[in-house]
Amino acid sequence: MSLSVDVFVREPDGRLRILDVPEGRDDSAGFESWRTAVWGSDAVRAAGARFLPVLAGDDLEIEVEDVAEFLREVALLRDRLDAIAESTRGPREFGEHRRGLVRRLRNLEVAALHARVIEGGVIVW
Repeated sequence: MSLSVDVFVREPDGRLRILDVPEGRDDSAGFESWRTAVWGSDAVRAAGARFLPVLAGDDLEIEVEDVAEFLREVALLRDRLDAIAESTRGPREFGEHRRGLVRRLRNLEVAALHARVIEGGVIVW
């Protein structure tokens, strides 16, 4: 299995309505093992992340009022990309793992930017 990142809107009754992923957009947020191995890792936590480490124990829902802060977290992790890639790569080759992180961070960012435009939220599950 793998983690997905999607955009949602909150219905009047409080339920989430997950929007379809637009054609050509990648919704991968990493492998299921990334919940703890990457997003919940000491390196990500030490960087100051507060949203993505939630994935170590649960799915992550980012409400509309927190999307801007989530975008800042993605940028923060991108700024520390090499250190995070090195400490979370496991048996993977550094360059391959780094490219995977770049791709997943971009997917998270694109979803959050879309959510911000439509005044929706982001779910990673």
